[in-house]
Amino acid sequence: MSFAYWMVLAAALLPYLTVFLAKQAGGIDNRAPRRSLEALTGWRKRADWAQRNHFEAFPLFAVAVIVAELHQTSQGRLDLLAGIYVAFRVVYTAMYLADWASLRTLVWLLSFATAIWIFVLGA
Repeated sequence: MSFAYWMVLAAALLPYLTVFLAKQAGGIDNRAPRRSLEALTGWRKRADWAQRNHFEAFPLFAVAVIVAELHQTSQGRLDLLAGIYVAFRVVYTAMYLADWASLRTLVWLLSFATAIWIFVLGA
């Protein structure tokens, strides 16, 4: 399996990591976890928001990697870009937790552009 596919798995796990961080506050009612998450504050609230954004961003990245693989794009370039994408998403999460909104937006844009670039490689 290619490194790019492993990066798809890593990107798929990011939302679960961030929601795990959010739930470390305790007091999460497992019967109504979404309501409990809405009541969080501070960095734990931002961890929940990061989780939601990871779920939103994942499909484009996963499809882009699959399209690039199916069209036999340069594996080295694809692997590099997939790694860069996941690195951007990890940095994005750290910036979300730190409440660095402007830089976070820049990193989000870079990750989005990287996913588009991967897709275009396969086109």
